[in-house]
Amino acid sequence: MAREQDYYTIMNGLQELDFQGKSVPSDLVLIGENAFPLAMNPRGQVLMAASHYGQGRVVVLGHEEYLTRFPGLIENALMWLMPCTGDAGIVGIQKSLRSVAENLNYCPIKTELEDFRSGFAIYITDAYSVENCAKDLIAFVKAGGGLIMAGQAWSWAEAHPQENTIKNFPGNKVCSVAGIYFSEHQGELGIFPVPKQIPSSWLGVSIGKDFKDDLQFLLEGVSEFDVQGGAIASEVMVHGPLAFPIAVTPAGKTFIAGAYYGQGRVILLSHEGYMGRDSLSTFLINAIKWLDEDRKGVIGILPSLNGAHTVLSKSGLDCQLTGFREDLSVYVCTSYSDAQCAEIQEFVAEGGGLMIGGHAWYWAQTHCGCNVMTDYPGNHILNKMGLCLLGNTLGGGLYKVPEIEQSCKEGYHFRNMLHRFAEHVNLGQELTNHEQSCLKQLGNDCASYLRMRCHDSAAYTSMVALLSDIVKEVGVPQVCSNCPVQSAKDHLMLHVGTEVYKVSPDPDAILPYIIKDRPNLPTVSNARVRISANTE
Repeated sequence: MAREQDYYTIMNGLQELDFQGKSVPSDLVLIGENAFPLAMNPRGQVLMAASHYGQGRVVVLGHEEYLTRFPGLIENALMWLMPCTGDAGIVGIQKSLRSVAENLNYCPIKTELEDFRSGFAIYITDAYSVENCAKDLIAFVKAGGGLIMAGQAWSWAEAHPQENTIKNFPGNKVCSVAGIYFSEHQGELGIFPVPKQIPSSWLGVSIGKDFKDDLQFLLEGVSEFDVQGGAIASEVMVHGPLAFPIAVTPAGKTFIAGAYYGQGRVILLSHEGYMGRDSLSTFLINAIKWLDEDRKGVIGILPSLNGAHTVLSKSGLDCQLTGFREDLSVYVCTSYSDAQCAEIQEFVAEGGGLMIGGHAWYWAQTHCGCNVMTDYPGNHILNKMGLCLLGNTLGGGLYKVPEIEQSCKEGYHFRNMLHRFAEHVNLGQELTNHEQSCLKQLGNDCASYLRMRCHDSAAYTSMVALLSDIVKEVGVPQVCSNCPVQSAKDHLMLHVGTEVYKVSPDPDAILPYIIKDRPNLPTVSNARVRISANTE
């Protein structure tokens, strides 16, 4: 895959990386299909990463000291980042990074030590001094420029305890568009070998943020979700590191969810009718303000959503019935069209808000043989954002809002539950009764995730590898009339084993763990078989 070739180019000739010393990096959070890790410690923390955005490329290091500590990596990165224009361009280096410029003196590369300006082929900067030129840097990368950014956010987070690091740390105002974020978590140090393939670890399967503050804002004044009536919704799958459930049935099925994507935010409701419900008006007004982020800009609402316009206008914001426009603060639409998919994704990545509503069950029923994960229009927009609509149905009801602290701690999240199941498999940790009750949901979600078939995504291939390892470690129960399924864990392995086999790059290696007593039947190659269709 293309990402593997990118990784080989950047890490070529490197056997190990020495992260020992006083320079403590940030753990990087990766989302979307383009970002991939370059260096990962044994805890599954990402210390270096790379990505694409638009026509350009980005390399992010978890500490600015790494710009001089790893000259071989920087030289490789410059080769990978250099636009294919035939002539090597100028590498701009931020003024405070004189030592980086000195390190590059031996390279046949023309460098300039100055603030960012147009005309550079590549720009090297720390993550602390980019706030004033963030928009220019994003435009530079989108147009084909290369960017190396290095820094850590944990000390910034300690100095700004009330701030949202994912949104407000200066470096994240640039790198986030490419799906890479500096987190407030410190990375573990050591000497780590450089694997031949993109590194992955089950320990890295977790959520990238505590969503308590977001839920407190969104659920202010909300005690229940009244979705009673005839509207039949779809289930939402929340699979991204920066995506989170908001409204969930007692059975653990999500019907409203949120996410961070790039610099922007997303709210997904699993029926478009919910966006015009008076019974949900308090939540909807909170949600539109969360998406607007106090810009007080124009809220563009798809002209067919008159009910949503009526409810959202109560927010006091400027709500207009209009198609998608780049000058909007928030766009409100349905999930039934992907006509402007790329434009909407770019709009959100660069700071816009998206409220999107719709269901996928009717589409799934009327498109037999199609894959709702890959073919449903709304999922073309949503999958990159860590959300998707499933083909099953959810009936209406009156659902109480759980206590936020408890919800954050005990509520089901696909990535957290998969992490716990991997701990159970790899470390022998016992699952609680509550976690045992979530295994059926986990099996369904694993199967749905695998059906995305996004083999060019490092996140997806890492998940396939993790689930393949689990199948090999646990095995698939050999079920028959005399040996029925005994537990929720057996159900999960039956479900996951089948789907892993379908998407595995080496299905023959998986098969013995799915069918353990295969008869050793003879095989014949290059044989001609005559088939008659006469059934009389």
